[in-house]
Amino acid sequence: EDEIVLFEREMKEFWTKLKSIYGTEQINQTLALRDSCKESIKALSEKWSKKLKEGDLMVDKIQEYSNEILQQSQRISENEEHLTEIKSNLNKEEEQKKDLTDSIQELKEELMKKKEIISSKNKATKERMERLCKSKVLFEERLGLEIRRIHNEQLQFIFRHIDHKDPDKPYVFTLSINEQGDYEVTSCTPPLDCIAELQLKVRETNNFSAFIANIRKAFTALSYK
Repeated sequence: EDEIVLFEREMKEFWTKLKSIYGTEQINQTLALRDSCKESIKALSEKWSKKLKEGDLMVDKIQEYSNEILQQSQRISENEEHLTEIKSNLNKEEEQKKDLTDSIQELKEELMKKKEIISSKNKATKERMERLCKSKVLFEERLGLEIRRIHNEQLQFIFRHIDHKDPDKPYVFTLSINEQGDYEVTSCTPPLDCIAELQLKVRETNNFSAFIANIRKAFTALSYK
């Protein structure tokens, strides 16, 4: 306690001397300047502290915006990849559609050609059958032949007056025109060994009268066996 009292006394003496040397007014100005500096420093500290907080908020906001922009960029990139895939699929579908259209067109052209061929064959077949029917009377009169139109556009040829023992005995063969437009014997009663040869010959020569005459000859030869 004595030391404290001594220290306070010395401080008072120092303060008294300081006042006497510098003057009270100058000390007060100094103190006021000190207080002003403290206030200024305090105000600047508060101001910069606030700025720093605002800066931290701004940095956080910028970081948040950056993350959002990054996510948007990723979504845009994914959408672009998806769009590219869609475009690629559309191009493939367009190519497939074109190929399908070309195939359909080719099938249509092929079908038209087949229809023309079938129509032409049908026309030729019809004309040939008409010629055969026109020859019916001639064959019946000269060869004792009866011609009948049966199912599936076939003609049945019935020869009589072949077997001298039985003039009414029928010798029959059935004729059609196949898809190739050729004559084809579908049945023969009684059977003839030479029917395939005669069929081939009429296809080559297209001489139908000779074909009928040769079959009659073959039936006649068979009747004598």
